[in-house]
Amino acid sequence: MKKLVLIIFLIGLFSASHAQIQEVPYTLDDRDRVIRVEAKMEALEIRMNALESKMDIKFEALETQMDIRFEAINNRIDYLFSLITFIAMLMIFMLGYMIWDRRTALKPALDKAAQSDTKSSSVLSVLRDFARKNADLAEAMRTHGLL
Repeated sequence: MKKLVLIIFLIGLFSASHAQIQEVPYTLDDRDRVIRVEAKMEALEIRMNALESKMDIKFEALETQMDIRFEAINNRIDYLFSLITFIAMLMIFMLGYMIWDRRTALKPALDKAAQSDTKSSSVLSVLRDFARKNADLAEAMRTHGLL
């Protein structure tokens, strides 16, 4: 078994060295073909560089357009923020004005109520004094709980 493996190994080694000994024929057609491929590669490289420079220009133009649009959007957002701030300030002013107006409108009403209270208490004291002399009035005031 070992001999068989050794024989197979030696045959494989000999055939591999024999394959390396063989020369690959390189003809003039092959050389011309390589020259044409190199020329085509150079032409493709030139075209790729031209396309790359065009794309750079287009990307720069697109970038400037996007910058302009973003600036316009930022300006609109700033305008809306200013508008919302103005509306909020206006609402706060209106709330303050309503509170101030209510107090100023309520003060005369409270003063009139105080005057009416004083007048009604003085009228009631006059009626009580008169009820001491008049029995019918005293009876009427007792029924209503004023005496």
